[in-house]
Amino acid sequence: MLIKIYPDHPQKRQIAKIAKCLKEGGVIIYPTDTVYGFGCDIYNQKAVERICRIKNIEPVKAQLSFVCDNLSHLSKYARSISTPYYRILKSHIPGPFTFVLPASKEVPKILKSKKNTIGLRVPDHPIAIAIIHELGNPILSSSLPGEMVEEFTDPESIDDKFGKLVDLVVDGGIGGMHYSTIIDLTGDEPAVLRQGAGEFVQ
Repeated sequence: MLIKIYPDHPQKRQIAKIAKCLKEGGVIIYPTDTVYGFGCDIYNQKAVERICRIKNIEPVKAQLSFVCDNLSHLSKYARSISTPYYRILKSHIPGPFTFVLPASKEVPKILKSKKNTIGLRVPDHPIAIAIIHELGNPILSSSLPGEMVEEFTDPESIDDKFGKLVDLVVDGGIGGMHYSTIIDLTGDEPAVLRQGAGEFVQ
């Protein structure tokens, strides 16, 4: 089902409908400040497993990210980080970055990587932020499968290809063609694991 949302003024009724779908275990496709991606409630294991089945990958290998509406979720889902790393986060959020951080005990086991880390992201996109705010906790997010990213910029094309596999496709207009830049903050120095839309500056 395709649901149209206006990025400039996300309609509250539609946002509430999307959040209700997520709370009930639904899987959506939604826009971010980079590319469209799958999303579900981080606390719904069946929905997480469903995304992994769609992508034909195990949860620990699925490169799933916690998409948050601000940094307030940091202390809950990530273990304490150094002041310099916190400054890096503050200076790059919101934006097209995913930060790899040590996972806290609050993170459901199914979502922790073998290295006990999580990917944390705060997109600069009003629709994504509105959905997360209404939901009350982060969205678990993963990129759409396939190599041709340009195929996943048009919501109607996305709906044609994946609409039957998910509960809702959120049409927020044409999406981007570049993934987020992934920065690992678990070592002694920040490491760029993937160069994407964001330019990392220390």
